[in-house]
Amino acid sequence: MPVEWAGLGPELLVTIDRDAGTGLRTQLEEALRTAIRTGRLAAQDKLPSSRELAQALGLSRGLVQDCYAQLQAEGYLTSRPGSATRVAPGAATVAAPIAPRPDPAAAPTVADFRTGVPDLGLIPREDWAWAVREACRTMPDAAFDYGDPSGQRRLREVLAAYLARVRATAATAEHIVVCGGMAQALALVLPALDGGRLAVEDPGPGTSTVEQAEAAGMRVVPVPVDDGGLDVAALTASGARAVLVTPAHQWPTGVVLSGPRRQELIAWARGADGIIVEDDYDAEFRYDRDPVGSLQGLAPDRVVSLGTVSKSLAPALRLGWIVAPDRLLPPIVHAKRLADRGSPGVDQFALAALLESGRYDRHLRRVRAEYAARREVLTAALAAHAPHLPVTGLAAGFHAVLGLPDGTDEAALITRALDRGVGLYGMAEHHRDPASARPRLVLGFGNTSQREIAAGIAAVADLLR
Repeated sequence: MPVEWAGLGPELLVTIDRDAGTGLRTQLEEALRTAIRTGRLAAQDKLPSSRELAQALGLSRGLVQDCYAQLQAEGYLTSRPGSATRVAPGAATVAAPIAPRPDPAAAPTVADFRTGVPDLGLIPREDWAWAVREACRTMPDAAFDYGDPSGQRRLREVLAAYLARVRATAATAEHIVVCGGMAQALALVLPALDGGRLAVEDPGPGTSTVEQAEAAGMRVVPVPVDDGGLDVAALTASGARAVLVTPAHQWPTGVVLSGPRRQELIAWARGADGIIVEDDYDAEFRYDRDPVGSLQGLAPDRVVSLGTVSKSLAPALRLGWIVAPDRLLPPIVHAKRLADRGSPGVDQFALAALLESGRYDRHLRRVRAEYAARREVLTAALAAHAPHLPVTGLAAGFHAVLGLPDGTDEAALITRALDRGVGLYGMAEHHRDPASARPRLVLGFGNTSQREIAAGIAAVADLLR
């Protein structure tokens, strides 16, 4: 049976349960900590003597003395010879109540056309488990140390060869820094650009990218995107000396940066002494032909290329890479060392094993076929239910863009669709000036099954009309 004891007033209540699996001293310590943390025991409140407390609770005096000594060592209690044990000043501060989180929006029940997420059910779990086992089996002892903050040498060599083969990059292992996904890649690269203006595509990256640039002391300036990709003439007029682009599959319009625009962009970088930060977005997923090569291969001295396995494998792995020119490598590597001393070594060896074994390529072939089929289901459903609306964007990636009639209230349409269990997402939020954006929907299908795609479009067919 629990034994309750009230000390010098009702503000102190200690409960000891001899039938619990927890030790008596542990129970007493935690009860006193809780009373102090919650303010039931205030600063300078006097505690009973060890003899009184031991007698009241039926404990040994030595146990209570040990408890008091432990809490004094932790800073909860204070005591001087010849005086009572008291609550230490500052130990009884009551934390301000945490504001309740707003209720999340209702989750779509029919279909969710959320963008940017691969099918989490297609993650190659067995292949990754094999790769981790292989890494643990083959890693030399020295590889379990902190190592080079740029990343494990083996992975950087494998990545250099792989990117040269599939993305036409021109870089050695020395030019590659392994990082924790795209968010960390930008956090390392943007400060190395030494402030100034950063041009971004409009429509383009979200709030988090803008916040990262501003935290790096940069002013973000939007540059429009048309059917040929980034408007280089507008970039030149912007006065920026750095630009963030998604040339392989522009996010979110889905266009590819054309060949002439690529040449213009490289010429701009050379003439303005500028840097191009290339987000190699969706480069792994082109369904009608091979994707265009990386910009980095055209101008290794002017392009920083960023890539990850967040879509090809899983976001949870938090693995990516930076291919940087010589002059930017020292500040990027220094920032990486300060940030975390290097990405997880076992995971790096596992990714290297996956790439070298061919399992990574086999996985990509499997998922490309599935995503291509989903895109066909989406375009067929739209052709059946909304044939008057244009579908734009390459046969690539995980999303398509659906044009809406002029004057459509994009936000109202999204709200009405959610009432029917369908998650739709608008283009306006990706514009620097949402009010000026043409009404369009960005329809993701990466983590949406073929059945859900067909059902979701059918459920909102009359809204699209």
